[in-house]
Amino acid sequence: MSYFRHHIFFCLNERPAGESSCARQGAQEAFEHCKARVKAEGLSGAGGVRVNKAGCLHRCAGGPVAVVYPEGTWYTYVDREDIDEIVESHLKNGRPVERLMLPPDVGR
Repeated sequence: MSYFRHHIFFCLNERPAGESSCARQGAQEAFEHCKARVKAEGLSGAGGVRVNKAGCLHRCAGGPVAVVYPEGTWYTYVDREDIDEIVESHLKNGRPVERLMLPPDVGR
């Protein structure tokens, strides 16, 4: 068994002016909200969930993006409610949120 049950990585990359990037689409706020929700739900720590920052995850066209491992489930999100749903459904109960999944062909 892995030290953490789930890792969720949030792209916080900022590209040069004019280029699409997760940082310009509220990724930092989403990261902070997710981290707070995971802690409030008692999911953080060994055997639970780790919320991590990431540089470019190379899926900018679908941004902002986050990915949950070990499943490798890619998400896009719009607001705090989307993050809440990912935490409750996937990270807490093991059910990925299909409506927020990033299509597999979306890249940079």
